[in-house]
Amino acid sequence: MDKLKRFVVDYVTYVVKGSPAFYAWIAFLCLLILGLLYGTYLHAADGLGYTGLTNQVHDGLYLANFVFLVGIAAGAVTIVFPAYVYHHKALHAVAVLGEMLAISAVLMCMLFIVSHMGRPDRLWHMLPIIGIYNIPHSMLAWDTLVLLGYLFLNFVGGFYYLYRKYTGQPLNNKFYLPLIYVSIVWALSIHTVTAFLLNTMPSRPMWHHSMMPIRFISTAFAAGPSMIILIFLIVRSRTKLWIENAAIDQLATIITYCLGLALFLTLSEVVTELYANTEHALGLNYLMFGLHGFTDLVPWFWGSLIASIAAFMILLTPYWRSNYRLLALACILAFCGIWVEKGMGLLVPGFIPTPIGEFTQYLPTTLEIFVTLGNWAVGLLVLTVLLKGAIGIQLGDIGYAPPTQGKVPVGTTGMATAAELT
Repeated sequence: MDKLKRFVVDYVTYVVKGSPAFYAWIAFLCLLILGLLYGTYLHAADGLGYTGLTNQVHDGLYLANFVFLVGIAAGAVTIVFPAYVYHHKALHAVAVLGEMLAISAVLMCMLFIVSHMGRPDRLWHMLPIIGIYNIPHSMLAWDTLVLLGYLFLNFVGGFYYLYRKYTGQPLNNKFYLPLIYVSIVWALSIHTVTAFLLNTMPSRPMWHHSMMPIRFISTAFAAGPSMIILIFLIVRSRTKLWIENAAIDQLATIITYCLGLALFLTLSEVVTELYANTEHALGLNYLMFGLHGFTDLVPWFWGSLIASIAAFMILLTPYWRSNYRLLALACILAFCGIWVEKGMGLLVPGFIPTPIGEFTQYLPTTLEIFVTLGNWAVGLLVLTVLLKGAIGIQLGDIGYAPPTQGKVPVGTTGMATAAELT
């Protein structure tokens, strides 16, 4: 128990120390979190009245970010799977960083669920046994349940690995490896259930097709590794932890295949819907070209498509992909393109037009944007803390020293000189 206490103390002590740039980054995130606290206060007082949501469009920016971040959390498996199943040495050395990202992403998912509920005090309804947990009827309840399981698996697996490395003890593979293998399968389940959250609604023809889970998984395995590569490049430039090129190259290859598949599925859906051009294609027509003068989402769709295609072209060319500056640009484009495609470009058009033909525009209000930025700030703050501590343990800057370490052994006289004690 003493080792565990010292692990926590040493971890926290190491994390709170940093350069002026580190403190500036933390202060910036805390400033954004203040906006979140203010928005949460207004939601507690008046629910979602301060948002741009209506009876017709009742899911907006909050749930869009939730859907996207589930993919980021699932995307962490692109490190864990090659590391432990195919024994990729370069990825194995930094697999714990992927688990830290998964923890942060799931926490952000939970925050966006709270924001989406409008009243934070209703959160107890999402707690099994304690609250009114609407299982099996609510797909969102299922999604929350599998996310909690994924959070538990990554928290236990990640911190068990760090604790054993901190104490210098070997991993107990009989305990650790089954945990990792279960988390790999679980990662697929969390985004599959998120896809079911949308495609099980027959009154929304834009979502109601069986391709949605495959599309969600492919975009998750493109956006998740994109963020991981950006994190790896920052870690390589800002810390002493060197992440091998082989790890980054492997993730870039995964992004290339998954982004290509995602684009293929998107374009297949466009052809399928617009070729017959029935009333079921109204949502896609509204998204791509606008309808009845409503065109607010048209730039989002085309911007997302152009960004994703540009990223894919960079990744598809080996010479450009091996240039890490261009690779970083491709990752940013892919990340942003998928964020739009899975968020505003998928969620909102599913509600427009409504099943009875109503057209209602939705644009996020300033409060929604501040709350969204605040939720992201909380996640990035947690990620910064988790990554810094994990990197410290990986480098050996944090390690367990027995209580006797550092004491000068007493000589035959039973005394030690002042110089020896110094």
